[in-house]
Amino acid sequence: MTKLPREPSRLHALICIVGIFLTIALGLLMAGISIHVLIFICIIWVSIHAAYLNYSYTDIQRMMSDSIHNALPAIYIFILMGMVIASFMYSGTIASLIFYGLSLLTPTIFLPIGLILCCLMSVATGTSWGTVGTVGVVLIGIADAIHIPILLAAGMIVSGATFGDKLSPLSDTTNLAAMTAGVGLYQHIHAMLYTTLPSFILALCLFSVIGWQLNGSEMPIEQISAIQTALASLFYLNLWITLLPLACMLVLSLLRFSPTICMTCSIVIAVIISILYQDKPIVEVLNILWLNTPANTGIESIDALLGRGGIYSMAWTLILSLMALALGGILYQAKFLTVLINSFISKIRRVGSLVATTITAGLVSNLGMGEAYISIILNCQLFKALYTKLELNHAILSRSVEEGTTVTTPLIPWTTAGAFYAVTLGIAVLDYAPYAFFNLLNPIVSVLMAIAGIGLLKGRR
Repeated sequence: MTKLPREPSRLHALICIVGIFLTIALGLLMAGISIHVLIFICIIWVSIHAAYLNYSYTDIQRMMSDSIHNALPAIYIFILMGMVIASFMYSGTIASLIFYGLSLLTPTIFLPIGLILCCLMSVATGTSWGTVGTVGVVLIGIADAIHIPILLAAGMIVSGATFGDKLSPLSDTTNLAAMTAGVGLYQHIHAMLYTTLPSFILALCLFSVIGWQLNGSEMPIEQISAIQTALASLFYLNLWITLLPLACMLVLSLLRFSPTICMTCSIVIAVIISILYQDKPIVEVLNILWLNTPANTGIESIDALLGRGGIYSMAWTLILSLMALALGGILYQAKFLTVLINSFISKIRRVGSLVATTITAGLVSNLGMGEAYISIILNCQLFKALYTKLELNHAILSRSVEEGTTVTTPLIPWTTAGAFYAVTLGIAVLDYAPYAFFNLLNPIVSVLMAIAGIGLLKGRR
């Protein structure tokens, strides 16, 4: 007779989760083992625990498959982003932005202006990944040229990209949080403004102050001139032409087309520009959509930058994402996280404690599962009844969940977002994380405002 699957005990769930954290922490930070191998070991570890609960091999395989299937839109974006980056490089879009950006930016205003640019881009496009992969790549190139510490620049880029992704009505995580919590999309966005805007202002002030401290940095005039000369020799740099792919993505996003459509159209336009205006052979242009090759400006940093992109370049991140999703699927459907979280949420009585617990649970879910999608769904489901019990608007739930998941994913090396940002910017997550001021401040501001009773909407809905 087949035994029915059972729920894990609290001790069992704790042992399982702690085992994952120890495996990743010790293996990655101390032994230097590949994160992919560590995730594979964690999948085996969790599968053994699930089998102990009477789940069959078929059940465990289904858990992994369901999780990957639910995140297919994100996987499509991975593939498209590789082609977007490569096509923008070849069409001269990135080269033009670097060429003219070098003429406009100075160390004093680079950080605050860069933050605002990333915010606007991600709000308009609904994708933090797209922002990091396009504007973010340009800003990293400019930062390196004008002697801005690239760790600061990366933290600024991630901060701006997260801000926009969190507030954009086109963002998948924004829509998912609102839908799962049972609130309207714009009600959810309105609720987030209470905590997101103060966090943004604080981050902007920090980047501005740091920018003023960098005022003494000398502009490398000769180096900038050499870069501009090299770019002009390789590309046709008419802004009205080369910025069309970026403008297309922006306009279609404002018209509320899906990110996949926006990216696809921008890729097509970039390919056409590469052929007609950059005099690139059509076969060569199509091949770089698979794997871009370094440019030949004679300047190593620019050559490496312009050689980024292509579907193949996303392989490391995509494989990691698939493995993390598989791991998260088992943890979610075998109820390891559910049991662990349910063991203490029933004791919560105060709003501040509830918001802090929701945000912490989101962070823990991201650490364990490596993917914001599952974390958002899980935590909205877990905490919904408690928010109703305390007669809180469910928009506070969706807001708190996003601040524990969407905001923290870029700070964790093995999440899909963290892995993508690290590969795209060429900077390790743990290196830029201390400078991602918005991501660090937003959860803290949210908890403090909840304790003070500020920004708590009236009514359950």
